[in-house]
Amino acid sequence: MSNQPSMTALVRTLRHEAPGIMSIELIPPRGERFPGFEPGAHIDLHLSSGLLRSYSLLNPCGETDRYVVGVQIDKKGRGGSRFIHENFRVGMSVQLSAPRNLFALDENASHSVLIAGGIGVTPILCMYRRLIELGRPVQMLYCSRSADHAAFIDELRAMGGKLDVHYDDENDGRPANLKAYLAEVPADAHVYCCGPAPMLDAFDAACEAVGIANRHIERFAAVPQAAPAADHGYSVELARTKKLIEVAPGATLLDSLLSAGVDVEHSCMEGICGSCETRVISGCPDHRDSVLSASERASNTVMMVCVSGCKGEKLVLDL
Repeated sequence: MSNQPSMTALVRTLRHEAPGIMSIELIPPRGERFPGFEPGAHIDLHLSSGLLRSYSLLNPCGETDRYVVGVQIDKKGRGGSRFIHENFRVGMSVQLSAPRNLFALDENASHSVLIAGGIGVTPILCMYRRLIELGRPVQMLYCSRSADHAAFIDELRAMGGKLDVHYDDENDGRPANLKAYLAEVPADAHVYCCGPAPMLDAFDAACEAVGIANRHIERFAAVPQAAPAADHGYSVELARTKKLIEVAPGATLLDSLLSAGVDVEHSCMEGICGSCETRVISGCPDHRDSVLSASERASNTVMMVCVSGCKGEKLVLDL
């Protein structure tokens, strides 16, 4: 569970958006306000089942009188989305975290390209609205299995702008050709993609092929690791207190820190939310997260302690 302070919210509306997808409007207690947020931000919902799940905010950024998220049932997940669909009711109280943003939008980019796949439309919708409001050059591609499964499509179309859609069932089941789409994009554009893992992999490959450097990805699930982390023990020195902690073979760094009484912010436990990012002073981390870019990993200056470990015998952390 997250060690962040949580806020209380009330469920005001539940709305069917597409098969298996519903939106949830949350409001603060009477007389209170939520913290403001920026496009791409997400909140953590603390479920009474003991699970914690992160969902992107899709309503207009800056609103402090409500938050709106979209939740799709994940049949391959651990039950969080199903619990929400089956148990959330209008008027019930929910605990949630303050917004956090790992998918920040560059509002000053000369040109922006937004690509959404399925439920990945939620942060993209917020970004698209914001850029249109600012009058910034933006185009969007929304990919879905079919028109019936395209949640929030009416809301997107009502905004106007350059919106393209791709429905697999109208293209003999084929996904969108992202390389062809991005080949028409200015090389200095900032491009964003949120969707299922195969789409994100295709997006990365397409950007590489056409020479787009300013690319941004939001993942809803951890990237499968090709091999298990090294199963050996190592030492961790906390630079601020000079405390030395031993991480036993097979143990996680986060669990070892928490067991030693170290206060480390954490949430997803899967290396996708970024809340446990910790500065590395020395040592070589074994990066197992789905947050850091290749260059960030190569620098070895930060790590996600919930899933990452140590390739050597010792790490020194800024804790």
